[in-house]
Amino acid sequence: MAPQFHGAYKVHGGKLVVADFDVAGGVLANVSISGDFFLEPDEALTDINGALNGQDAAAPAAALAAAIDAGLPAGVVLFGFSAQAVAMAVRRALALATSWSDHQWDVVGPTVLPTEVNVALDEVLTAEVGAGRRNPTLRFWDWQEPSVVIGSFQSLRNEIDPAGVEEYGIKVVRRISGGGAMFMEAGNCITYSLYLPQSLVDGLSFADSYPFLDSWVMAALESLGIRAFYVPLNDIATEQGKIGGAAQKRLANGGMLHHVTMSYDIDADKMVKVLRIGKEKLSDKGTTSAKKRVDPLRRQTGVTREEIISRMMSTFTERYGAKASELTSEELAEARARVGTKFGTAQWLERVP
Repeated sequence: MAPQFHGAYKVHGGKLVVADFDVAGGVLANVSISGDFFLEPDEALTDINGALNGQDAAAPAAALAAAIDAGLPAGVVLFGFSAQAVAMAVRRALALATSWSDHQWDVVGPTVLPTEVNVALDEVLTAEVGAGRRNPTLRFWDWQEPSVVIGSFQSLRNEIDPAGVEEYGIKVVRRISGGGAMFMEAGNCITYSLYLPQSLVDGLSFADSYPFLDSWVMAALESLGIRAFYVPLNDIATEQGKIGGAAQKRLANGGMLHHVTMSYDIDADKMVKVLRIGKEKLSDKGTTSAKKRVDPLRRQTGVTREEIISRMMSTFTERYGAKASELTSEELAEARARVGTKFGTAQWLERVP
């Protein structure tokens, strides 16, 4: 008789792990772990199965991984996978964790909106996905007014130079996620947001969730001749320099926001007049100038911003079976309402003075 539960997890850059097992009395039973990984010595596979047998079926991934680690003798080598990967395969089998293919994905192309509305939409759409009222969605931003979007916990006075803001007519907005400030002019960067259920990153550390959620972006850029990679925690770079940064926010209802801004053709001279980028922030980056930290995609690819966005959208669509979607009138109305009550208010912008 076939096992009651079956789940698989592909390690990013590594091997496939498959979990087959039964559940009896609320605990795992008859566990059989398999895959195309490497394990030395062979007998350690029996130890992994034994460590999982009897574990609470509702245990979080971290607890399952800890049980596996505790059950392995010293000197065992896991190559191409980890105890965490095994735990994630188990969680997926139990439908407590999900994979990309478990969801119907929507893609919303660039729509020109005020920056405040774009920020508010991130909160609205994350909540909608968490509540199950919207499919998990990839949305590309577009805007006209020159803007700076600061992180949820950044100090307004420490990050923004009022003289530069006034000189260039910059709109300053605070977002719901952490991370650093984003200098954004129309056409100078590429910004997208992923709205997803937290089950997709179940068992992943915060650090691991960033490259996991952006693997499709790396594939899109590679198809354009760019080998991009993550610099922990949330910077995206190539051998020629930083090209972007990511940020995340998890909501209590199970929704999650992951968004990224990449430099396309940034005016670095203007950026350093608008942002207070201090020596302390740059001290661990190996640079002495903020202008050297960004190396726009226009120079690296030689193609238009629209072409890069189109390649990103097609890569995501082909990889995950996504379908084209649009923002609803209700979602836009709610976002605009939140601009009036939150994102457009001095109280929100100045909440960290």
